[in-house]
Amino acid sequence: MSIPATLPPAIPPAFRALVDDAAVFPPGEAPLPVAVAAHADHLRSAHRDLVGPFVIGAAALPEVARLATADLYPDAPLRVSVVVPAPSALPDVVGAVRAADRLELAGLEVKLVVGTPYAAQVTEVAHAVGDLPGVLTYVEVPRPGDPGWPEVADAVAAHGLRLKLRTGGVSADLFPTEWEVATWISGAAARRTPFKCTAGLHHAVRHTAAGTGFEHHGYLNVLLAAVRAGEGAGADAVEAALGERDAAALAAEVATTPPDRLVRARAAFASYGSCSVTEPYDDLAALGLLTPVPARPASARPAPVRPEEIR
Repeated sequence: MSIPATLPPAIPPAFRALVDDAAVFPPGEAPLPVAVAAHADHLRSAHRDLVGPFVIGAAALPEVARLATADLYPDAPLRVSVVVPAPSALPDVVGAVRAADRLELAGLEVKLVVGTPYAAQVTEVAHAVGDLPGVLTYVEVPRPGDPGWPEVADAVAAHGLRLKLRTGGVSADLFPTEWEVATWISGAAARRTPFKCTAGLHHAVRHTAAGTGFEHHGYLNVLLAAVRAGEGAGADAVEAALGERDAAALAAEVATTPPDRLVRARAAFASYGSCSVTEPYDDLAALGLLTPVPARPASARPAPVRPEEIR
């Protein structure tokens, strides 16, 4: 008796383009040539539909443009999301990407300068990206304990931009509490403003890292928090989703949440940057959130999903 062949497990719509490839950032810090080549491999892999753009700092753009050869990226330019150190640097960054024929600008992630009025900086960002249709522009916001947080969130919403939430880093103090992340997510939902996360979300479920003792948030926790916040749940319910450490319970809630509700939540929780792409995929597989699909001829297989298709 023959056994039907199967393709590798498919990426459900709720997880497509979820993980932006930030391999060159801490703690991974992959060398740039290695990371650019590895990203090309990700786009040809079984987990390709999970992968968003390649995240890179503005200073590395010339080297990335040199490395993104037609041999590595024969079908399309390398899609990049660029971390910009200040609003004033935006014109140079945009110009550098436009001048590189092997790069496509997918996103901008703009840091604000401490000590300069936040709202004015957000306005500067909005003016600088006004003629860039299709480019997702994120503004990194202060933590909720900073009195500037509501000001930034209001300005980002008013200009139709997006929020970037820093959910970890290289020291314990850079990991916000469950209350802080819940405040961010609820604030984004109230303003109908999409957000992305950066740092610390390598795994699906909230946990204490064995090597460092850092308290890591989980990307499934953030997704379910976005579901609850988007549907008007109170602060306690949103915070509870972020605090859940039982992997089986978390996976069961995801599995039993109607797909359309998860996809709506992904319109809010657009993506997150991770120095590993394979770890998030392995977690989904281990939690039973991927489903094998029947094999099809190569000509019938879908092209990789682009982020704008679900946002």
